[in-house]
Order: sequence, then C-alpha cells, then structure tokens
Amino acid sequence: MLIIAGCIGGIAAFAGPSAAATGTAAIQQDAATENVSEEAYKQPVPDRDDEYFEAADPENDWVSYINPRDKYRSPYLGDGSGKICVTMVNEAGEVVDGQSIPNTTVKVPTGESLDWHTSADPFTVEYPLTEHYERPLDADQFGDSPDLIKGDGYLDSHCMEIHGLPEDGSVEYGEANVTGEHADDVDVVGYIQQENEAWDADVDPIDDAESYEEAGGGWTYYPGGSHGQVVVVLQLDDADGNVDDPENTDSSGDSTNSSIDGDTDDNDDGDTAAETIPGFGILTAIAALVAIVLVRRRR
Repeated sequence: MLIIAGCIGGIAAFAGPSAAATGTAAIQQDAATENVSEEAYKQPVPDRDDEYFEAADPENDWVSYINPRDKYRSPYLGDGSGKICVTMVNEAGEVVDGQSIPNTTVKVPTGESLDWHTSADPFTVEYPLTEHYERPLDADQFGDSPDLIKGDGYLDSHCMEIHGLPEDGSVEYGEANVTGEHADDVDVVGYIQQENEAWDADVDPIDDAESYEEAGGGWTYYPGGSHGQVVVVLQLDDADGNVDDPENTDSSGDSTNSSIDGDTDDNDDGDTAAETIPGFGILTAIAALVAIVLVRRRR
C-alpha cells in the first residue's frame, strides 16, 4: 500500500503543472475578452412609440430615427439622399462612445455637393460623444436581428444625413483624420460604402471595412438608385500595451519553449529530460525500492 501511495503521489506531482497550465490558459482567455480600454456603450434603438422613432418603410427596406444632423437641401433638387457615419469600437469590436479618449476629434472631408449641409465641410465628430451631442448615436448600421427591419437593436453610429440632391448628382468624401489628445490611441480600420440601394446592415464593422481606395470615396446617383451611405470604422488601440496582444502571447510561448529546450539540450551534468521534470526523481526512487523488495521476496 505504501508503494502504491508513493506512485500516486509521484504521478500527481507530474500531472499537477499541466492541470495548472490549463487553468491559467482559461483565465488568460477570459481576461483578454474583458481587458479593453473602454467598456461597451449600449443604447437600444427607439421603439415605434418613442419620440426619436421617425419612420419605417412599408416594405421593410429601411428604418429611420430622429437625427439632429439630418438636413434637407434648399432648394430641393431631387430625391438623392445618403449618410456619412462614424463608428468607434473597442479592442473587442464593441461599440463605445469614447470616454477613454477625451479631447479627440475625427474629421471626414466632404465634397462641394454638400457645402450647404451644416454638419459638412468637414463632417466633424468629437469624443466623448455623450459630452458633445444631444444624440450621440443615431443609427443602427450593423447586425441582423430577425425581429427588426435593420440592425441588431442597438445604436452604433454617429451620422450626418443628406436629402435633396439631384438624382444624377454625386457625393464625395475624403479620408478620415484623427487629431487631439488621444489620436495615437485610435486606428482608422477602414470604410464600408454601399451605394444606389438601401443599407444592408448584415455586415461586420471590422471584417468588412475596406481601405479608402477600395471603398470608393463617394458615389453617383441614378434614377432608381438615389441613395448611398458610408461608415468610417475606428477602433481603440491600447498604446500602453495593457490589452493582451496575441503576438505577445506567442512570443512568450516561444520564449518558454526555448527555455525548456535549453535545459534539456545543454545540461552539463548529463541529466535526461525526464530527470529535469518535477516528480520523475521520486518515481525513479520508488522503482528502485520496488526492485529491491521483489529481489528479497524471491530469495
């Protein structure tokens, strides 16, 4: 019984570090999900009886919410309409309002066709949104819920809206420019442009964002295709390195492996790999005792 107990103890000593490593990996994964420089900002879309609900298409092609940056051109030249929006997400891809980046501004240049718009030339967004705007977010541009006409049920974008352009007119915008106290903590992920049709919200702000050149930098209307939208996608980038970086994790793993390999290959005392692992010395001693007992019994 003593021999069996000793063997079990030796095996537990060997298995213990592996089990601990598994638990540590799970904790690190949870921390990577939670460790963001700013928590998600969630604001549900207005219900139909809410004062900020504006209108919905009878054929369920679009839904509109009240937006103080929604302007109609005067004189009204046609049914050309559109949006230019900015979305900010954290390191986990969750929508934020910019509490972690005060005194930071994003500017999107606009073309001559929008000179009349009070929010254009350029379209300027100041952070934090909740400290600068009555309606910080006004559109649900991303997500696909079966219970809604568009989106996932939460506002995610700060937009300027356009109405009254000629149906053969154009809208142009330039590359977004981030300035201010925390400009280095914001990355321009890219642009998502959809033109000449209603906005398809079944897109991902990170995965579907394109470069400025690929997105197009604007659109031209035509009869039956008199709508266009673009969303500039921004993401918080923890410049201080507080958020777990997969590359850093890989690097640490490589370093650990190198250390283990070095102990095995460069051991001057001629120890084997098994002897350098905790628990194997005990097992070797137990095996020797078992052999002695068996020999004595045979005699």
